[in-house]
Amino acid sequence: MTRNKSIGWVLLLALGVLLAIPNAQGKPQAAKKKAKTTAGEASPAPEPSPSLEPKAIDILKAASSRLAAARTMKFTAVHFYESSSRHGHPLAFTTKSEVTLQRPDKLRVIMSADGPASEFYYDGKRMMAYAPAENLVAIADAPGTLDAALEQAYNSAAIYFPFADWIVTDPYKEMSDGMKLAYYIGQSKVVGGTTTDMVAYIDHGVFIQAWIGTEDKLPRLLHAVYLDDPERLRHTLILSDWQLDPAVSADTFTSAKAASANPMPFAHPHPEASPGAEPTAKGKPPKKQ
Repeated sequence: MTRNKSIGWVLLLALGVLLAIPNAQGKPQAAKKKAKTTAGEASPAPEPSPSLEPKAIDILKAASSRLAAARTMKFTAVHFYESSSRHGHPLAFTTKSEVTLQRPDKLRVIMSADGPASEFYYDGKRMMAYAPAENLVAIADAPGTLDAALEQAYNSAAIYFPFADWIVTDPYKEMSDGMKLAYYIGQSKVVGGTTTDMVAYIDHGVFIQAWIGTEDKLPRLLHAVYLDDPERLRHTLILSDWQLDPAVSADTFTSAKAASANPMPFAHPHPEASPGAEPTAKGKPPKKQ
């Protein structure tokens, strides 16, 4: 999912617990006798629950298949992420991405944010990262598939989109390659204005809770925490305004204005870490293809 840090929602789950309470007016002597068991009569240990529950896997696979089948796609992604402040308190920031893609080789992301706005264009031959306020653009030759372009954008310039795992060719393969745990939680009738199935899973050291439409199989909300982050900063991704297979014009994935801006290198913003600096969890790279 993401590695940018975002604000999370606290979900309180009511867990039904059945308590076997013996009848005080019943047969206390029989109860005492039953309690007197020998080592050889010890109750067997309960069977462990599967680490990858079939119901959770089926829900994730269905969402993956629905998105993978779409030739074109539009949606909105609002990303809340937490970042440590100089006072030690986590501050929440927000980005909003208007996403348009066409398989197998086109992507546009128009992003507004609490910080600088940005635009990203990929047309199958080149990619452009454009900062409209500063009128700066970084341009690079790009590979011929979206999956490979996302990989190159991250490796060469630390560009990562928190929804990247859901727009690749096979989203389920992307998440299952590093999946350690997956289980079904229940249903919600609050998120996305529809009924969603809630599942939780661990993907490459990230604990993710996902709300996925019960009927349309579209992801609506993802809440994540990085397990190796000592601060356990939270990030939440809200996905909405889904359009699958809409008509998309040919000029969507390029911009004459961006292409004519002042050029800057298409490079990693922090190529070398300072001596003794702690590594930061700022981006989750797409997995190797």
